[in-house]
Amino acid sequence: MSSQISYKKRIKKKLSFFEGGHQLEKLEFALAIAQTNGDEKKSIVLRKKIVELGGNVEEPGT
Repeated sequence: MSSQISYKKRIKKKLSFFEGGHQLEKLEFALAIAQTNGDEKKSIVLRKKIVELGGNVEEPGT
C-alpha cells in the first residue's frame, strides 16, 4: 500500500510542475502583450507574478 502512495505523490509532483509551467507561459504571454500595448502597471504586476512562480528557469527555445 505504501508503494501506491509514493507513486501517487510522484505523479502529483510532475503534474503540479507541468501546470506551473503552463501558468508561467500564460503570464509571460500576457506580459508580452502588456509591454506591446505600453501598459506599465500591468507589466509590473505580471513580472511580480512570474517571479512568484519561480521565473523562467529554461532558456528560450528549449
